[in-house]
Amino acid sequence: MSLAIGTPAPSFALRNQRREVVSTDDLAGSPWVAVFIPFAFTGTCEGELCQIRDNFEVFGDRRVVVITCNTLHSNGVWAEQQGFQFDILSDFWPHGEVTRAYDTFDETYGAARRTTYFVDADGIITGVVSSDQLGVARPFEEYLSLLDAAV
Repeated sequence: MSLAIGTPAPSFALRNQRREVVSTDDLAGSPWVAVFIPFAFTGTCEGELCQIRDNFEVFGDRRVVVITCNTLHSNGVWAEQQGFQFDILSDFWPHGEVTRAYDTFDETYGAARRTTYFVDADGIITGVVSSDQLGVARPFEEYLSLLDAAV
């Protein structure tokens, strides 16, 4: 399950891989994308984020933030190894609090489900891309469709 299109994106303040706080207040005023991933250093998650990294220009003026329940330390090493320039935010403690607010916490694995929210400049969810299976990537073509629709 995911939050409905047309609803406000829940607020958050989380630390990124550089230990900087990134909040919804920082994102306000411009469109942004929240990409929830289950685990750092795994093939499917890495493949999805590498696809975003390698096609970053298609996101235009949208800020991309990745949210995971991993520690900021592991997120930092992973971002450095893979050359991820976008923020990877740690929802480690309280464990999964933001992920739960976005209705994407998987209680079985203690991690986020693969859900991406497109949010407009007013903080309203305008699109959702998800995969119901842990090891199955979200189709990048769905990102492109939502980006094209927003133009």
